[in-house]
Amino acid sequence: MDVVSASSDSAPAPRTRRARGAAESLASVVLAFESIVAFLAGLAIYGLGVLPETIAPWWGIVAGSVLAVAMIVTGRLVRYPWGIAIGWILQIIVALGAFLVPSLLIVALIFGGMYAYATIKGRALDQRNARLAAELTDSSDEA
Repeated sequence: MDVVSASSDSAPAPRTRRARGAAESLASVVLAFESIVAFLAGLAIYGLGVLPETIAPWWGIVAGSVLAVAMIVTGRLVRYPWGIAIGWILQIIVALGAFLVPSLLIVALIFGGMYAYATIKGRALDQRNARLAAELTDSSDEA
């Protein structure tokens, strides 16, 4: 009686995930949560009717939706230095929304602070982890 075993040839090898640094992970999480708030801010702008009379109120919803989608897309691009810069531009856009709804300044300060912490502290953690990995590699080479 022959025993048939599953060989590794029949199943594709599992795809390895790209290593993500702390700065990328933290910044993308902040932007993802902020995208929800940006959409809700667009609804608030619409509901409060704070846009100038020459602009239709529904543009508030459009602006909030576009900003939310831009934040989600930018969350995938923060692996690049220019992606981090786009994230900062989006933080400034949220802060400018305080001219229409003053309470958005609080949102801008909170999420801007979290984004600053994510990018600055995340970069420091990535540098520390790279240094520790290099030291570990050097110590294993000497042994």
